[in-house]
Parts: sequence; C-alpha cells; structure tokens
Amino acid sequence: MSPAADGSGNGSGARSAAGRPLQAARDAVQAVATGGRYLAQSLRLMVGLPDYDAYLTHRERTHPGEPVMSYAEFFRERQDARYGGNGRIGRCC
Repeated sequence: MSPAADGSGNGSGARSAAGRPLQAARDAVQAVATGGRYLAQSLRLMVGLPDYDAYLTHRERTHPGEPVMSYAEFFRERQDARYGGNGRIGRCC
C-alpha cells in the first residue's frame, strides 16, 4: 500500500489536495479582478470615455502591423463619432 493510499497524508495526493484550496482562491481573485475590469470599462463607456486600451488590444489582435491612432487622435475620433464631426453638438432644444 502506498503512503497516499493508507490515509497518512504523506503521499502526493495530500500535496495536491492542499493545493486545491489555494488554486480556488487564486481563481476567485482572478474572477473578481476580471469583473472589476469589466465594471470599470462599462462605467467609462456610460459616461462617454472611450477605452483606448481596448482599441489597442483589438488593433494588435485583428490588424497586426497596421498603424494605430495616438490617444489624442482616438479620443477625437470617438468624440466625433458620438457627437457628430461638424464641431456642433446635436441636441433637441
């Protein structure tokens, strides 16, 4: 009978069992961090702040090697897309 099979806790099974709660805690922390990033991104979008980091990630993933806009260019493009590019803010009144 191996040490792990006799219930003594001295085998490799004991080490992996001890590691499971630690891994579960790491997974939980990672899930909370991911949720926090999504919440922050949603809040920024709700108040009209574009997400430059998401833009850079998208460009690197889908259009590698192509030029990217600077933050100022990106911000201006997003503002123009939201409010119209003619320099005037459209409103009802």
